[in-house]
Amino acid sequence: MTTGRLEAFSDGVFAIAATLLILGVHTTSDGPLGHSLLHIWPSYVAYAVTFVTIGIIWVNHHTVFGQVETVDRTFLMINVIFLMLVSFIPFPTGLIAVHFRGSGLEAAALAYGATLTATAVMFNTLWFYAARGKRLLKQDADPRVVTGISRSYLPGPFIYLIAMLVALASPLASVILYAAITVFYIAESSLFGRSSAG
Repeated sequence: MTTGRLEAFSDGVFAIAATLLILGVHTTSDGPLGHSLLHIWPSYVAYAVTFVTIGIIWVNHHTVFGQVETVDRTFLMINVIFLMLVSFIPFPTGLIAVHFRGSGLEAAALAYGATLTATAVMFNTLWFYAARGKRLLKQDADPRVVTGISRSYLPGPFIYLIAMLVALASPLASVILYAAITVFYIAESSLFGRSSAG
């Protein structure tokens, strides 16, 4: 299988996962529509944060494939499991939106964090499987770029795990941390992109 075909399939899964997020944004039939639209603001925030999060994961996935020259069966299966987790992200996003004001926020924040932690673990597995000993990388892959990618991706699982565990003490703080992580990765991706181009 060519890397192009695998990347096209992956792009399709990312597109569907991002699109599914909007299904979690809906009004209730109670009361005036204007009030209902204002009342569901947590759905808008959850949608926006997670859409951008999936977008960042997609950009990073594209970066990985920019360094990969060939794939093998193990890499394909790692990518399948990774995409399975990506496509699951809309579910805990919906839980946070629905339970933001209720007692279920702790469970929702834990589910969201567990999903993103597992996604980050599989993403690291995907990259390091390809990069170790330049197993699947292009022969002319820049060692500085490879090292930069490794250094950039490695903290991801630990960052999401910490944010998830915070939910045990304060679910609201955990949700705020997820949003802060998204902002951090936007800045980090921009800085890494500029340094790679230079």
